[in-house]
Amino acid sequence: MGAPYWSHILLLASCSILCITTVLLLHSQAPASLTRSFSHGTPYLPDILSQNVLTNILPSVRAQSESADLSNPSDTFAALVQALDVMQSHFYTIWQGQWPGAIDWTAAVMGTHVSATLAAMTQTWQHCARSTSRIGLQLQDQERENIINRYFTQITSFYFGENAFSLRTQAYDDMLWVVLGWLESIKFINLHSNLHHSSRYGSAPSAEMYEANSSGWYAHQFIPQFAHRARLFYDLASKGWDTSLCGGGMTWNPHLAPYKNAITNQLYIAASISMYLYFPGDRNASPFSVKNSVRPASGMPPAKAHDPQYLENAMEAYQWLKTSGMTNWKGLYTDGFHIKGWKGGKNGSTGTGKCDLRDEKVYTYNQGVVLSGLRGLWEATGSKTYLQDGHELIRNVIAATGWDTRGTRWRWQWSGLGRNGVMEEACDSTGTCSQDGHTFKGIFFHHLTLFCSPLPQAGLSEGEFKTFAAEDDLFAWHHQNCMHYGPWLLHNAQAAYMTRDEGGEFGTWWGIQGRNTGLDENDMTRENGFQPPPDDGTDYRNDGVPVDQIWRRPDDPVWQLRKASEGNDSTAITNEDWENKDAAKSNSWDPNDRGRGRTVETQSGGLAILRALWRVVDLER
Repeated sequence: MGAPYWSHILLLASCSILCITTVLLLHSQAPASLTRSFSHGTPYLPDILSQNVLTNILPSVRAQSESADLSNPSDTFAALVQALDVMQSHFYTIWQGQWPGAIDWTAAVMGTHVSATLAAMTQTWQHCARSTSRIGLQLQDQERENIINRYFTQITSFYFGENAFSLRTQAYDDMLWVVLGWLESIKFINLHSNLHHSSRYGSAPSAEMYEANSSGWYAHQFIPQFAHRARLFYDLASKGWDTSLCGGGMTWNPHLAPYKNAITNQLYIAASISMYLYFPGDRNASPFSVKNSVRPASGMPPAKAHDPQYLENAMEAYQWLKTSGMTNWKGLYTDGFHIKGWKGGKNGSTGTGKCDLRDEKVYTYNQGVVLSGLRGLWEATGSKTYLQDGHELIRNVIAATGWDTRGTRWRWQWSGLGRNGVMEEACDSTGTCSQDGHTFKGIFFHHLTLFCSPLPQAGLSEGEFKTFAAEDDLFAWHHQNCMHYGPWLLHNAQAAYMTRDEGGEFGTWWGIQGRNTGLDENDMTRENGFQPPPDDGTDYRNDGVPVDQIWRRPDDPVWQLRKASEGNDSTAITNEDWENKDAAKSNSWDPNDRGRGRTVETQSGGLAILRALWRVVDLER
């Protein structure tokens, strides 16, 4: 028998062990160490859910910290669910429907991570249900459903807690995170319904069935609301597409001088193709008011599912990005382009009108968001080129983490996106990351996971809408490429896991493990081979947007005040989320206690790399 047969047997055995163990332990006594409270003042396992359910899926925090082996799929899954529970137990407040420590756009990303993790959990349990006897699984299914519903109700609470009124006036990238977040929730609802609630209908129940008071999984009633918000924010963000400068591309922020950056364009690609593939349509005519909008007196017209315009937008935006010259010599996306000589204003000038001032700053998330867009573009068009571009970018990223120099005397040299094979944000080693910087690595791994999900071998067809199926050779090619990234994913997951504190909270700097490896400040020197990142480009994501004529509009009041009081000073205005940095939390030298310390954003990074390891490698091998 061939290797694929034995790989399948190993997967079934792993699922069987995981599921049977859960059945046997579901009713045992919870370890006392899990019932204590942590410094955040929230019990580790809230009373809303029986402690026995989660504590028997997860080892205790202390035991997990000492013995977890992420090369073991069962340990990886346990660590994944535990990371989600820590994020929600320590950082989420259900009565507010918010992560109080998050800012508007990072909160949208947190919601995306929760929905994506729930999708990984429900897929895992479906594998287990297929590979073990149905004897004794009825109670197990009920308790698993309780776990899913516990976290999903927090997503529905976040729908009302999200600061949607503020977000609609912010930058275009902020709006697009909202779009991706609610589409991710819709995808999860449909997935979970298909896997676990479709037997009553033969397929997942529709929103119309719920309107007629049909029974089934209750979550379908939220799809129209989620879809409506996704549509509204997509329409608002689409106003950022501009052909008057650079021949196209999304502008980052309507309140600043034109800046066409990687993240806004990648988000537009990912959001456009996701709207094409997953948006179910919208009949809600009650929009947020949009300044200068033209709409019927009766409200917004209906929006149809699978509108070809979304696909056209995604294709046009990727073509612009690919030919924009935004990548550097390492094949990584730099941050974006300014327009030389642009002065704006009523009597101003468009300058050259070209994207000819490139900011060389490289962020991790600028290499990630486009990956899910490329995966969706392949599914909608069948063009292998999109997949080839994605795999090339991933290989460039892996090389830029110093993967080839890991374990050598050059392992601490900066390689572009990390060192020693571990992904790193440039601000990690100095402890100067803002909430933006804390969020970036998790975003990269989330979109890599979406890109590397198995290609469908059956397409969809609904009228003029269709998706493509992968032939066996393309399926195997994509799968083998993604499996090739497995050792790197495991290496990063292990590095991230070592940053957890006693409460299970992840740090942001995975590239060095502080007290866990006995390193201290004296090890971070050039004499010991430690090379800090170069000071390339403008780190406006962590240091704030500079107050100068390149970044600011002529009528910007902050720019006017600065010129009047200090002359042409380009000092940045500090990000509001970076003004109140926390002091170190302990006397021991832990590099992840510096700056903002451990936050919901750093926790989401740990959650995302564990999900990538589990979903890309463990569940598919």
